[in-house]
Amino acid sequence: MQGRFANVIVDISHEKVDRPFAYRIPEKLSGMLEPGMRVRIPFGRGNGLRTGYVIEVTDEAEFDESRLKEIAGIQEDGIQVEGRLIRLAFWMKEHYGSTMINALKTVLPVRQKMKAQEKKEICLRVGREEARGEMLACERKHQTAKARVLRELIAEERLPMGLVAKKLNISPATFKSLRDAGLISVNTVPYYRNPVKLDAAREAGHQLSVNQRRIVDEVLSDYDGGRRRTYLLRGITGSGKTEVYMALIEGVVARGQQAIMLIPEIALTYQTVLRFYKRFGDRVSVMNSTLSAGEKYDQCERARKKEIDVIIGPRSALFTPFPQVGLIIIDEEHEGSYKSETMPKYHARETAEELARLHHASVFLGSATPSLDSYYRAKQGIYRLFTLEERLTGGTLPTVYVEDLREELKSGNRSIFSRRLTRLLEDRFARGEQSMLFLNRRGYAGFVSCRMCGHVMKCPHCDVSLSEHRDGTLVCHYCGYVQKAVRLCPECGSKYVGGFRAGTEQIEEQLLEKYPDRKVLRMDADTTRKKESYEKILSAFAAGEADVLVGTQMIVKGHDFPNVTLMGILAADMSLGVCDHRAGERTFQLLTQAAGRAGRGNRPGEVVIQTYQPEHYSIVHAAAQDYEGFYEEEILYRSLLAYPPVAHILVVQVGAPTREGAEQTARSMRDLAGEVPEGSYVIGPAPASIEKINDVFRYALYIKSPDYGLLTGLKDRMERYLKGQGEADGRVAFDFDPMSPY
Repeated sequence: MQGRFANVIVDISHEKVDRPFAYRIPEKLSGMLEPGMRVRIPFGRGNGLRTGYVIEVTDEAEFDESRLKEIAGIQEDGIQVEGRLIRLAFWMKEHYGSTMINALKTVLPVRQKMKAQEKKEICLRVGREEARGEMLACERKHQTAKARVLRELIAEERLPMGLVAKKLNISPATFKSLRDAGLISVNTVPYYRNPVKLDAAREAGHQLSVNQRRIVDEVLSDYDGGRRRTYLLRGITGSGKTEVYMALIEGVVARGQQAIMLIPEIALTYQTVLRFYKRFGDRVSVMNSTLSAGEKYDQCERARKKEIDVIIGPRSALFTPFPQVGLIIIDEEHEGSYKSETMPKYHARETAEELARLHHASVFLGSATPSLDSYYRAKQGIYRLFTLEERLTGGTLPTVYVEDLREELKSGNRSIFSRRLTRLLEDRFARGEQSMLFLNRRGYAGFVSCRMCGHVMKCPHCDVSLSEHRDGTLVCHYCGYVQKAVRLCPECGSKYVGGFRAGTEQIEEQLLEKYPDRKVLRMDADTTRKKESYEKILSAFAAGEADVLVGTQMIVKGHDFPNVTLMGILAADMSLGVCDHRAGERTFQLLTQAAGRAGRGNRPGEVVIQTYQPEHYSIVHAAAQDYEGFYEEEILYRSLLAYPPVAHILVVQVGAPTREGAEQTARSMRDLAGEVPEGSYVIGPAPASIEKINDVFRYALYIKSPDYGLLTGLKDRMERYLKGQGEADGRVAFDFDPMSPY
């Protein structure tokens, strides 16, 4: 890569990520440097040589060129862990649009070295026979505490001091007396914080089916042959995708490599980790946002030193600093949570493929309902496609009923629950089986409005309605604004103010009112705020402590409860009304995933889909569990309208403190885009789907093209312009192939 200057991070001390230093590139190194390389550089007043990492090569010096020091040389010891991550950050900056610093903060999330945890151990300093004599002497003198300590150390020469003190009720004075007598030593030993606190016996994997074994053998055969590919597994719910993942990881670990296992939600971590822990023991760990800074730091250190083989977590786990990644698995790869909503707006799937290229590793995607993007690539031959069409238990897919809520209303049923769902729920109660009820809505009410004039209570800082909660408060789920319940309409003074009640709290409340002797658990963003709340709710339900689990999307993804034989999907078409080209795909995936939670054990399952649009193709195909049928209809619609994956979309997102400022900046971006080739389109600018959030006005410009390179070129042009302008009165971000409307 040509360039006269290099921006370098010194010593890769993570707290210094915010401060790169500029250096001149000497003639002898011209064209040789690239992001991620380790270099030797003069640093500080004494110009002592230090190790640094190149983060960018450029022709523009941001400081006086004459004052810049010169790079001394390239450090010839291969690309290190941090080097690969820096190269990945540079790729993300170029591919998605971002500053290099933001990209570095994403891939190097632990920026401050944490103090190592320490524990004290007591060790026997004399031989066992001598210790036995001292123990007997202590017993004769009635020094029972000393005798108890010596007895334990005779059996086990090294013990944790805290455990002995607690178990045997030993005071610090007793330990001091034994140490002064030369019988024991007290040592300080560093140890890693381990977020995986499981007590489970190791067990071998299940016997793979013929199809599962074929998939594992083909992937590992490619691996041994030096062929690195991206694979896509479409397996129906309950077909044993996780067993395939574990067998692949086992194969890669046996070859001396490490594996990254991505899951879409933190809520899935407990069940997934438990299964992996039983197979891999303490060679598996987790990485997610609930970990403390110290726990995150220690997991990175364990990974860097090869003390763990497998890391499990959401998309941020992708940046775990393993030295030799052999395999990256992305479970439920269709999930929108794999796309970052902050700069850089990267997608974990594409970023995993780039990371795999840097490590010479393979990528394995899995889902019952693959994203159209991945399935399209598989159909094009870019990915290798595998399928699993039978449930591992040998059981059949659940029976699905589609209930038309319009007909329920005509027949006089004004309840949240259709007559069929009520009947099947009561049947499960009688049989001692469990049920799950899914609603894609958080809180007690959707919105609060005046029945007299129609005024909707909105957040004063965001262009969205407030949600009513059971404690009487109105909450904005965008900025966190909270106010007391409104008794009189601020618009017309009417007292007829109320909420449209269709939230998870409301369902829980109605169930308990109707069946007071039944135990109901609720799982949504409000009940899972605390660090271990996911595990507590899931463990309680798995242990049979509740008859019904009510929840939002987090209850329908990947969980395996053998005693659940009924899934009720309330207001199935709610997600169809979203202003998003992926609305049909999301609805189909959500319904198929939800339906897959029922009947995973030996007993058959039933699913009730309640909807106002029973004829919609997403609902028809989801009820039939027909992925191919849905794909053929949906890809035709995408082709006609030039939506991903047939074409790509760049959304230029503008935010400003005034509407005029946002619109003006957006129009400047439109002018920069200029004329685009035939088959590409520039749309807008226009107000965003939510025009104001947190007192920031938002505008958007949409550019469609089948050529991704054209879009990145336009992004680069806009970035250069903004850099020259200093982004006056406007904050601009770029989002490629967005997963949610802006």
